[in-house]
Amino acid sequence: MSLSTTEQQAVPTSRPRRVSVAVYAQDLVLRIGVVHQLRQRPEVELLDDADADRAHTALVVVDSVDDEVIALLQRLQRNAGTRTGLVVGTFESAALQRVIECGVAAVLRRTEADQDRLLHLVLALANGEGVLPGDLLGKLLSHVGSLQRAALDPRGLTLSTLTAREADMLRLVADGFDTTEIAQKTSYSERTVKNVLHEITTRLQLRNRAHAVGYALRNGLI
Repeated sequence: MSLSTTEQQAVPTSRPRRVSVAVYAQDLVLRIGVVHQLRQRPEVELLDDADADRAHTALVVVDSVDDEVIALLQRLQRNAGTRTGLVVGTFESAALQRVIECGVAAVLRRTEADQDRLLHLVLALANGEGVLPGDLLGKLLSHVGSLQRAALDPRGLTLSTLTAREADMLRLVADGFDTTEIAQKTSYSERTVKNVLHEITTRLQLRNRAHAVGYALRNGLI
């Protein structure tokens, strides 16, 4: 079944600028469920197919991750102006690593996708944050830990690729802490935390924080 985006909603002129969202779903029922939840929130502007490329965030809603979903994620990854989140039924650990490498910055289970969590996901994406449930991060850790690190990175990164401060902050991201919490734990300002994490993703040519954590774990950097 083809993937499609939501219908555009009118933007009241009296409201402040909202986070624009394009929703991609494997079938009509999945799309209707997410659109119904987000439509009720004034913080969100839903976009249609014609305007999807200008969306701040893209939500991909699927039962599971297959080749069609990966192809869509790879296409979305080419749009640097859009950050992508995945709302998914079930998937294997290898698929989790794969979607992160496709630029997915946030993951939410469909069973947990109520209005508040969907909004949190959208706002986190718009703010440059990553969202990954703790148990899914655990699966990712278990999976990458079983792989041969030498075969994963042709660039041959070493521990010296990250400074001690960068490694510390990435570890806190991996533990599920957000920017404010990392700032409190490291005694740096939130701006410094954002700058450090942005520097990591830019220098290593990574898509987002979740990708940086997965990349660092795979290569023994944290």
